Amino acid sequence: MTDPGPTTSDASPSHVSSAPAGQTAARRTSLLVTLVLGGLTALPPLSMDMYLPALPQVTDSLHSPAATIQLTLTACLMGMALGQLIVGPMSDKWGRRRPLLAGMVIYVLATAACALAPTTELLIGCRLVQGLAGAAGIVIARAIVRDLYDGVAMARFFSTLMLISGVAPVVAPLVGGQILRLTDWRGVFVVLTAIGVLLTLVVWRLLDETLPADRRQAGGLGATLRTMRGLLADRVFTGYMLAGGFAFSALFAYISASPFVVQDIYGASPQTFSLLFGLNSIGLVAVGQINGKVLVGRISLDKALAVGLALITVASAALLVMASGVLGGVGLAPIAAGLFVLMSAMGLAMPNTNAQALMRSRDAAGSASALLGTSTFLLGAVASPLVGIAGEHTAVPMAVVQLGCALAAVACFVGLCRPWRRRPVSEAA
Repeated sequence: MTDPGPTTSDASPSHVSSAPAGQTAARRTSLLVTLVLGGLTALPPLSMDMYLPALPQVTDSLHSPAATIQLTLTACLMGMALGQLIVGPMSDKWGRRRPLLAGMVIYVLATAACALAPTTELLIGCRLVQGLAGAAGIVIARAIVRDLYDGVAMARFFSTLMLISGVAPVVAPLVGGQILRLTDWRGVFVVLTAIGVLLTLVVWRLLDETLPADRRQAGGLGATLRTMRGLLADRVFTGYMLAGGFAFSALFAYISASPFVVQDIYGASPQTFSLLFGLNSIGLVAVGQINGKVLVGRISLDKALAVGLALITVASAALLVMASGVLGGVGLAPIAAGLFVLMSAMGLAMPNTNAQALMRSRDAAGSASALLGTSTFLLGAVASPLVGIAGEHTAVPMAVVQLGCALAAVACFVGLCRPWRRRPVSEAA
C-alpha cells in the first residue's frame, strides 16, 4: 500500500524518508522483541503511577508535608523530559544498545537508592536521576522502531506498542496498592528495581544493535544542536511534533482533573471512577489496535490522524458545553461518554503523529524521538496544573484546557503539516 508522506517540496533531502537499511531485520523481529520495546516504553509510566498509592505513607514515613512529597513526582517527570534530550542524540552517535544499557543500569541503581532514601531531599534527587535514566527506554524504543520500520509498517508497530504501554498507567496503581498490602512504600521501589534488572538482562541478551555504524552521527554537542535545529526547521516535522504534543496535553488534562471531576463534582465512588478510568484506557488501546490493524494501509496516516484530532476537538467542545451548564444540569453518564471519546481518539492521534514525524528523520531518529518525547512531557506538564485553576468544584477548566489543546493541535496539523500540499510517495508496507 502507499500512504502520503514527506516530499521533496517540503523537506530537505536528509529528512526525506526512504526504506531503512534495517527493514529486512524488521521482518525477523520476534514477538519477544516487541514485548521488550513495549516494556521499555511502559517502564516510565510504571515508575510514576505504581508509586501513587504510596504517597500518604511516604508523607508519614519521612515526616514531610504533602506538597514536598509531590516534588518526588515532579522530579521524576522533569527527569523523563530532560533525559530524552540527552539520550536521544547519544543513541544517534553511539548506536542504540550502549546508551540504552547504560540508562537501564543507572535506572536500576537510582531506583534501589529510592528504596533506601532516608530523607525527602535524597528521595527527590534519586527520583530525578530515575527519570533521567528511565527516559532512555522511551526515546530509544521509538528510535529502534524507526530503524526497523518505515511508512505504514511503522504506524502499525506504534499501535502495537500502545497495546502494551497503554495498559501500564491503568495497571500500575493497582499493582502498587497490592504491594502496599504486603510491605511499605519502599517495597514499591524494590519491585521497580527488580523489573529494571529483568528488563536490563532481556535487553542485553535479546536486543541487537539496530543502527549501523555508517548511519551514526558524528560530532559533539555542536553537531547535536545543529541536528535538532535542522529538525525543528523542518516545518512538517515540527507540525507533527506539536500536533502530537498538544493532543497528548488534552490527555494529561484528563488524567489530572478526572479524579476530582468524576468523584467530587459528579459524586461517583472511587470504585466507579476506577471502572470508568479503566474503560477509557481500554478504549484508547482498542482504537490504537483498530488504527494499526484495520486503518493503516487502507487510508493515509494523515486522514486517520485528522479523524482522531476531529474527535478530540468535538469531544472537548461537548464536554465544555455540558460542564458550563448551557444545556442545564447533566449527569455523570454524558460526561463519562465525552471523556471516553476523547481518550479513545488518542489511539488515532498518537501513533500517527509519531510515525509521520519520524519518517522525516531517518538519519537522526534518536534526536527526533527526543524532541517528540520532550515536547509531549513539557506541554503536558504545563497543561496539567491549569485544570484546577478555578478550584475543585467545576469541570469547566478541564474542558477549556482540553478544547484549547485540541484546537492548537488542529492548527499545527493544518497550518504546518499541510498534508493536502504534499505529493504522496511510496512507503514500505
